[in-house]
This record gives sequence, C-alpha cells and structure tokens, in this order.
Amino acid sequence: MLIVGLGNPGPKHTGDRHNVGFWLADLLAAHIGATFSTAQKLQGEECRGLIAGKSVRIVKPATYMNRSGQCVRRVLDYYNIPMEQLLVLHDELDLPAGSARLKRGGGHGGHNGLRDILASCGPDFMRLRIGIGHPGHKDLVTDYVLHAPGKDERSEIVEALGECLKAIELITVSGPEAAMQQLHSALPRKNGGTGFGPAG
Repeated sequence: MLIVGLGNPGPKHTGDRHNVGFWLADLLAAHIGATFSTAQKLQGEECRGLIAGKSVRIVKPATYMNRSGQCVRRVLDYYNIPMEQLLVLHDELDLPAGSARLKRGGGHGGHNGLRDILASCGPDFMRLRIGIGHPGHKDLVTDYVLHAPGKDERSEIVEALGECLKAIELITVSGPEAAMQQLHSALPRKNGGTGFGPAG
C-alpha cells in the first residue's frame, strides 16, 4: 500500500493546518520505526516499513500542495502500484478539528492537493480526511490553512490522529470498510454522513 501525506515542505509550514497530512505521515513512520529519506527522482521524501506484517510505503511530496499529483503519479508509476492501493492523508475544512473520515473516490472539495492528484491520477483512491474546521468565510481560507491551530484545537487534531493510526492499521488487516466503521465509532461526536463512499 502507498500512503501519501499532503502538505507543504520546509520549516515555515511545519505547524500549518494544511500540513496535518504530513503530521500523520510522520506519526505513522515513527510508529512503524521507519525514517524518511529524500527521493529526488520521485520529487518527495519516502520511507518503507511493515504494518501488521504487510509492506507499506509512506511518501511526503516535496512539490508543494498545488502540485502534489506530480509526485504521486511518479511514485505510482515507478513502483507499479495500483490506484486502489493508494491512501491519501489530508486536511479537511468541512470537518471540525478532532474528527476524521475515511472514504474512497469523490471530488476535491476545493482542496488544491486533491485537485492536482485527481488531474494526474484519477479519483479511485482512498482518502483519510483530517478535520481542521473552517474559518467561516471562503475569503479567509488561505490564511487559515497556512497558519498553525491554537493550543486546544491542536490537541483535538492530535487526538484524532491517534485514531487515524489505528484506522490505517485496520485497513491493512481487514480492509477500508472495517477501518471506516472503527474510525467513526471512535469519533462519533465529530463525524456525520455515510462515510466510505463516492460523495465529494
């Protein structure tokens, strides 16, 4: 399985809400005892390890968010990984901080990283959507996602990331449907909708 965390490279963006996909990728790598290394040919950083005895590759694109698809397409082609084995970790404005949802397929919902992946790779991949909340007006979104959350908000996000780790492991063991059920049961107060499905 290929797991791609979305974010912007560099220390300036490390704490940004837009980088929670990187946060989860880093947590997952540490959880399985893997260390990222630069892979210039793939335009990103990558590491490899085992989850529940199964091989996984974790990638963080170095192309900046708006060009995430360039890196993802290169990795899929280079390692001959089928689209159904791709899981993308990303921030989600339409979910409150402290929530997360797993789904397959759908649109980009205004997320520029997903937009570029859809353009480069198509829609048939899994997404783990990590809630960061919404600033209340579309004109405030850019500034909002490119800044760090407050202390309480960050604590809620980090708590949700712990449940996301469990869900990723369950994907490898029992499949995405079982992982979705587990994740939404663990975070029932924050989640809504039908979860795993085609909705954008």
